[in-house]
Amino acid sequence: MPSAKKPAKAKKPARPQFGDWDAPRVTALLVLADGTVIEGFGVGAEGEAVGEVCFNTAMTGYQEVLTDPSYAGQIVTFTFPHVGNVGTNDEDIETTNLAAHAGVVGCIVKEPITEPANYRSAKHFDKWLKARNIIGLSGIDTRALTARIREKGMPNGVIAHNAKGKFDLKKLKKMAADWPGLVGLDLAKEVSLTQRMHWDELLWDWQDGYQRATSSPWKVVAVDFGLKRNILRCLTSAGCDVTVVPSTTKAEDILAMKPDGVFLSNGPGDPAATGEYAVPEIRKLVQSGKPVFGICLGHQMLGIALGAKTMKMHQGHHGANHPVKDFTTNKVEIVSMNHGFAVDRDSLPANVVETHISLFDGSNAGIALKDKPVFSVQHHPEASPGPQDSHYLFKRFVGYMEKAKR
Repeated sequence: MPSAKKPAKAKKPARPQFGDWDAPRVTALLVLADGTVIEGFGVGAEGEAVGEVCFNTAMTGYQEVLTDPSYAGQIVTFTFPHVGNVGTNDEDIETTNLAAHAGVVGCIVKEPITEPANYRSAKHFDKWLKARNIIGLSGIDTRALTARIREKGMPNGVIAHNAKGKFDLKKLKKMAADWPGLVGLDLAKEVSLTQRMHWDELLWDWQDGYQRATSSPWKVVAVDFGLKRNILRCLTSAGCDVTVVPSTTKAEDILAMKPDGVFLSNGPGDPAATGEYAVPEIRKLVQSGKPVFGICLGHQMLGIALGAKTMKMHQGHHGANHPVKDFTTNKVEIVSMNHGFAVDRDSLPANVVETHISLFDGSNAGIALKDKPVFSVQHHPEASPGPQDSHYLFKRFVGYMEKAKR
């Protein structure tokens, strides 16, 4: 009796993506400087962009995060899985310099973008990303990427999106490996306004939206290193008549405007690099005796101007749930943070007092001069996105101006 015929060997199926045998082809990649390749699905703009990969833990406010100029040169990984679900609008953009489209170069999300479900939505998130030329990557394990960043630090990488799934891996790996990173990089000039601008818009009102100030007794000059709109709204709502000037403005020109106080804004890049031209001017502003208030990059460069040093952080602080202690009130606040550099607390000179620290890692989060009305914080008290625990700092600034005028 003849032996039974062996069945034909089944062909090996194509490699599945993310456990789904019917998944579409890979259309986006994250290629890290060490050669690691993470595959996913593209959203937003097509193309390639190189930057520093970080993660943000905020559960809301993705549009504010993606338009924050402090993220210039970075690729943001959202730890919250659902991003884009409420769509986008024209009111939640934080970039002051609209012409620069300042903000992130790429974003990474876990879940696919669904149709928007919010009464304020004016545009689908995917279309909004395309319009702002932001490359997106979805469908990856963002928890694993976040854990990698926490363990190994923020890597340089390339985010790439091609609808046909065609990539030159050799080229992308070289781009990621060759990019020098943010250390030594001045990005403030790229996101700053190039001419003066007056600001009178107030904080959001649930009934009336954004209204205009009718009375602003305190004249403030805000130096734009990557300024956020909600910072300006907080200043205006505290009673400030705000004029915004470019990052390269000389101290003599600022003082000639006869301000009651000077504000040093947030912004991207290495504070030591931007400080090459900004720090000498900040020193002159401090010496003038005018009240000075700094946030984020402005805080870091004020620290350098007062004699301290800055350093690159391992994973940075990016989120809306960071605990910070204010030693001047002895209270703990939950704040919004976005920075990859910090003032070295061990380098603070004797005439500078540390006013705030991060309760996550003990890093410096605020300083003040002992003998002048000068202070700054590392976090973002304007709360966009984030809690409003630190709004009092704008009133503190006004208090300094009131005292100086008396």
